[in-house]
Amino acid sequence: MTRKKTIRIGNAGGYWGDDPGALSLQVNGGHLDYISMDFLAEITMSIMQKQRSHDPKLGYARDFVSMLEEVLPTLLKNKTKIITNAGGVNPVACAEAIASLATKLGLKPKIAIVHGDDILTQLDDLRGKGCAFKNMEDGREFSTVAGKVEAANVYFGAGPVVEALKWDPDIIVTGRVTDTGITVAAMIHEFGWSNKDWDKLAAGIVAGHIIECGCQSTGGNFTDWHLIPSFNKMGYPIIEMNDDGTFVVTKHPGTGGLVSVDTVREQLFYEMGNPKAYITPDVVADFASIRLAADGKDRVKVSGVKGYEPTPLYKVSMAYQDGYKVLGTICISGPHARKKAEQFSEIFWSKVGKNFAATETEFFGWNACHRSLGHSEDGNEIILRVGARDSDQAKLRKFSKMVPALILSGPPGVCVLGGAPKPTEVVSYWPALMPKSAVRPRVALYDGGVKEERLVDADVIGNFEAPTMDTQVAKSASKPVSSAIKEGFGTTSVPLSTIALGRSGDKGDMANIGILARSPKAFAWLDQWLTAQRVKDLFQEICFGSVVRYKLDNMNGYNFLLDASLGGGGTLTLRTDAQGKTFAQALLRQMAPVPNDVLEDVRNHQRA
Repeated sequence: MTRKKTIRIGNAGGYWGDDPGALSLQVNGGHLDYISMDFLAEITMSIMQKQRSHDPKLGYARDFVSMLEEVLPTLLKNKTKIITNAGGVNPVACAEAIASLATKLGLKPKIAIVHGDDILTQLDDLRGKGCAFKNMEDGREFSTVAGKVEAANVYFGAGPVVEALKWDPDIIVTGRVTDTGITVAAMIHEFGWSNKDWDKLAAGIVAGHIIECGCQSTGGNFTDWHLIPSFNKMGYPIIEMNDDGTFVVTKHPGTGGLVSVDTVREQLFYEMGNPKAYITPDVVADFASIRLAADGKDRVKVSGVKGYEPTPLYKVSMAYQDGYKVLGTICISGPHARKKAEQFSEIFWSKVGKNFAATETEFFGWNACHRSLGHSEDGNEIILRVGARDSDQAKLRKFSKMVPALILSGPPGVCVLGGAPKPTEVVSYWPALMPKSAVRPRVALYDGGVKEERLVDADVIGNFEAPTMDTQVAKSASKPVSSAIKEGFGTTSVPLSTIALGRSGDKGDMANIGILARSPKAFAWLDQWLTAQRVKDLFQEICFGSVVRYKLDNMNGYNFLLDASLGGGGTLTLRTDAQGKTFAQALLRQMAPVPNDVLEDVRNHQRA
């Protein structure tokens, strides 16, 4: 095949539930060689397994098929290929649904499938062959949950997708292929990159990471949201990838949103972890090597990415039944809404008790997401949100009955929202590792059924060991949170957002907060002031584990990892902000005694 020098890859979805109009917007906005769409999160696989258990033709993202109906003729005409993990736990059924749609439209796309990631029925056999499946975050033995697992999927990399591309399909439907793998596969195929071109592969991973969350790199969730010209018809991200591994991030002209160095910087810090060891099945990318530069309106050039050989292991995402939880709410009006809400909380818990596996109390309109970091003394209205989790449904049913019972037994000005809440099943996340050699992906063509199915080699096996990097670690708070907050006030104090941007959110029980300085002097000042200890002191009401700080000189930023800060995360948590999406805003709103010369340096950079 003739090798291209540049290809254009657009993203049209960052999660199951993203804008259903995004695919049409990408297809009709201009030429794209490929479109990647990510539908899968850890808990999504469990939901899909339940769907398939009720109907063997379900277990995939049905939304994707609906989106295709409007654009399939144009996709085939333009020869734009789609690579998506919409197949979930049933890629074959997804391919069948696509083929059925195509027949209705009088079309015949070539459909390829990547599967073999679903190892739910193989767990006992794999354990017998030495796969321990210990929890990779806390070291717990798999035997504690083995009988309750509802979904188990291996994160494959780009390797099997590259094999499927050799058939020249119009659509590739995969199971659990990584968010970045569905993007970098197109680059490997088109440019003929070796599976040991570590730097180029790492550049592809960085590109995939930038666009995998949809509009998060084109102005969505952006700190400086007020600078976005329009949020109407938000432009989804596009990568213009060159065969040498350099690339440009952009979007279709005439769409809403914004692509700038800052929007891209923020997305790079999202779910980053250790910057020098962003581990994927294909390669380990060094985020500390990334170079960003403006390249015109809504264009950012990315270069300099370094990569290292991958590890010999696959990550396995499992979901298991972990009891039940219930959440109830009542609305309390002012005056003195906060004091009333606190009184209602005291009344409720004195009646129900706290003999549960976990409980939570939140005050919306005052401090539900940020606790003391909200700096607010009262609210006009407050929603009291109480929650409990336990394996005993009887205890939770008693909890439910007591929520509406509050309205006549406390202060005035109260109404119940939704009546007595019902307990719901909790499905928890279990991450583990297994040797790549223990499982092989499968690829197939779909043509009225599975054709030409074959096993393919596993993704590249390497022996990566994470390089050392200067970090700060704070294991416990050094002072009360009120004292930590007061330290930010001084004669030149401003909100931290004056000199920094922020982005946060993650999975499991570890939250990620990226703080990005607005100028070199701001970066240097933050190095001394925004320590891991200060962040631990500020977030002590939310973060019950250690705080680790990584410094990234290349992007003038700091990445903070807050352990045990999401109440278990996923569906396990009783908190509203289950992924720490609001944590960066909590930090940015804190006052900081920023010197005048630093403020002037920031102003000069904003004027430039």
